[in-house]
Amino acid sequence: MNTGILVLGHGSTLPYNKELVEQVAETIAGYGNAVVRTAFLNINQPTLKQGLESFKGTGVDKIVALPIFLAHGVHTLEDIPRELNLNEDKKATIEIDGGMVELVYAEPFGADASIAELAYRRANEALSR
Repeated sequence: MNTGILVLGHGSTLPYNKELVEQVAETIAGYGNAVVRTAFLNINQPTLKQGLESFKGTGVDKIVALPIFLAHGVHTLEDIPRELNLNEDKKATIEIDGGMVELVYAEPFGADASIAELAYRRANEALSR
């Protein structure tokens, strides 16, 4: 299977927001053989549609839409699913290069232990300044 990962950022007028999402995508790409691209909901480019189109020529047969969000909100529950035309199972089928590609939607980060570990590390960094 040739998997794609579309890393979804919110978007911002502040340039470091886009840079951070792109850095996360680069790190994810280093973990395996997935084709990794980025897209943004607001302000920044590529848009979600452009992000999906960026998989043309890659041969992917499945794409995971991965929101870089901490928790569910309007964007993750309504905006992204609507733009990606997801069904109730958080899946869709899209056409890329004349073939049908399955699109699946991942959950936001949530209250994962790795998030708590990072938060604790950030608190200790603040205390040591």
